[in-house]
Amino acid sequence: MGHALCTCSRGTITINNKRYLLIHRLGEGGFSYVDLVEGLHDGHFYALKRIICHDKDDRQEAMHEVEMHLLFDHPNILPLCAHAMVERGSKHEAWLLLPYYKRGTLWQEVEVLRDNGVFMPEERILAILHGICRGLQAIHNRGYAHRDLKPTNVLLEDDDQPLLMDLGSMNQARIDVRNSREAMAVQDWAAQRCTISYRAPELFTVERECIIDERTDIWSLGCVLYCMMFGEGPYDMIFQKGDSVALAVQNHVTVPQNTSFRYSPALERLLSSTMVVNPQERPYIANVINQLEEIQPAPPGQDTTHI
Repeated sequence: MGHALCTCSRGTITINNKRYLLIHRLGEGGFSYVDLVEGLHDGHFYALKRIICHDKDDRQEAMHEVEMHLLFDHPNILPLCAHAMVERGSKHEAWLLLPYYKRGTLWQEVEVLRDNGVFMPEERILAILHGICRGLQAIHNRGYAHRDLKPTNVLLEDDDQPLLMDLGSMNQARIDVRNSREAMAVQDWAAQRCTISYRAPELFTVERECIIDERTDIWSLGCVLYCMMFGEGPYDMIFQKGDSVALAVQNHVTVPQNTSFRYSPALERLLSSTMVVNPQERPYIANVINQLEEIQPAPPGQDTTHI
């Protein structure tokens, strides 16, 4: 990682010889937090993600997230502006400087609409889904899978263009599981890194001889689509009530009653195709994009089937 100076008493930080003014805290998770900062050299706002690293393994995980960002230069994947590893006594902090988007996440947008009793129009859903699919296709084409796709990991630009973020759970798309020990290792990893209500069925109980591939993301994509259509993920309420998501995902997904009139049969078929329990029967991203473009052609100048 690049060289960085620690925060000084005047509330500024320096990364790669550029100073940034700390504005306020945007949010925090288990071992990371995000601050809004302003570049004193350009006047632009940025989101500074700080990952607390307790040991060498934590530092390697943070570096992995940096490396995943650096693989891509794509309009639907959040770019990394700068990065640094900072010593904090016996610990370290990984700093990831990212663009700031004031609209926030897709989940925040869905929440606002739901709280106002409004549902997202189909045309808008399709346009946002197009962008998410383009980002996923770029990831899959490089031989990786996102593994933690969910509405809170999709940012929206002012023009509704979605950007995939939080790449820390990304890994090789194809995982060959050859015995029960490897199966348990993958299952434990998924329990730590893949959000439970958006996790594909094959990651809850990993078979001792199987292949896990990028179609785990297709299941999560279906959950995101469901969330845009109905205001919450298909398993959000099950998780919140304390019921078993692992059991629920083994059944065919059903749409809420009295809502089928809201969207076209073609969109509901697309939803159903992504949420097939058997991963070998689930489509790859190129097929999803083909289905999507049969419902609504790609915007002019955007060929989504070839990245």
